Amino acid sequence: MALLSLLLQIDTAAQAAAAVPAAEPEKISLLGLLMEGGVLMIPLLLCSILLVYVFIERLMVIRKASNLDAMFMSRIREQVTSGNLQGAKSLTRGMDNPVAKMVERGLNRIGKPIDHIEKSMESVGKLEVYKMEKNISILSTLAGIAPMFGFLGTIAGMIILFFNVQHQGFSLEAIAGGIYTKMVTSAVGLIIGLLAYVAHNYLNAQVNKNVHKMEAASVEFLDILQEPAR
Repeated sequence: MALLSLLLQIDTAAQAAAAVPAAEPEKISLLGLLMEGGVLMIPLLLCSILLVYVFIERLMVIRKASNLDAMFMSRIREQVTSGNLQGAKSLTRGMDNPVAKMVERGLNRIGKPIDHIEKSMESVGKLEVYKMEKNISILSTLAGIAPMFGFLGTIAGMIILFFNVQHQGFSLEAIAGGIYTKMVTSAVGLIIGLLAYVAHNYLNAQVNKNVHKMEAASVEFLDILQEPAR
């Protein structure tokens, strides 16, 4: 009877344990995780917003500058060699494109020495390159300072960690806040810095492509001017 009573007690305890729902593991959202980074997440947030804005704005400007008809220089050659300078100027008039602006300056200088025309076109080209490169240096700055903010978060996290240990004793609860701040800010700072570095190099590569197009168009235009008229 004693054995039967013991078995009944064990069965009852097992049923009671099964009736209690298992505690779900605590979950944390991405936003909640970022909030654990503390006040230093504010400058990192500003850095990320500035990164996105500068990248999109410069990308649109550079792509607009590279938008040129592939037959543009062929049409300029046809008009110039036939002696129709007004027709050539009409092709460049109103076009917001570096190559078109360089060619327009060259057409306006026809009749002067070749070296003078070349320098005039070069001056326009430098101005157009400056317009494309404007504000790209902000990305390189972000690539440098974002990880520094993350490192500053690491220092702040260590300060919080030792403060908690001093006042609450050595326990996971005491050091968790400092570790959160240290790890979150460091990771976010490195990610923003990496993205800014990649964005900076990508935009510079696109600018260089446009510069090569401008140089090729300048050389071709000077060759056209030295061709005999039809």
